[in-house]
Amino acid sequence: MELKTLLFEKPGRANTQATLDAVAQRARDLSITQVVVASSHGYTARVAQETLAPLGVRVVAVTLCHGFAHLGWPMTPQEQNNLADLGIEIVTGIHALGDGVGGALMGKSGPPTPEEIVRNTLYRFSQGMKVAVECLLMAADAGRLDMSQEVIAVAGTGEGADTAIVCKPAYPRTFSDLEIREILAKPREP
Repeated sequence: MELKTLLFEKPGRANTQATLDAVAQRARDLSITQVVVASSHGYTARVAQETLAPLGVRVVAVTLCHGFAHLGWPMTPQEQNNLADLGIEIVTGIHALGDGVGGALMGKSGPPTPEEIVRNTLYRFSQGMKVAVECLLMAADAGRLDMSQEVIAVAGTGEGADTAIVCKPAYPRTFSDLEIREILAKPREP
């Protein structure tokens, strides 16, 4: 098998459409009908829906939890309503790879939690790789994925999308079953 992987010179929003075009092509090739996208305020989710819905692909947008409201990161209720009106499913929850009770208790002075070790390992690929895996786990835990089918997870660096992976999904509690089967796109520099 030969697979084309997009390597972007620079990470970020400018790569969103090219990433989603690669996702659309691979979803057609593999008959994948579910895609998880990270989306802070709706941009990536909207572009994903425009690109993928005509192919019969269901888009699940994963947003930041409200523990980050003081930073302005979570979607507003209006942003969530706008996405729901477009037929996009929305998941908001605690980060699967950190920022939970374990991290709060260990703080900066203690040893890293297992979630932090996984998170930091995925960051070696790119920020988007960490976020894509995390969002896939969160969508699975929220009951939004058909766990018997492959899924494409899409995320990015800062804004937009620059990373996409084809996976056999898993729940956070069954993380060892997760398989990253293909890397469709990522920035060349993490």
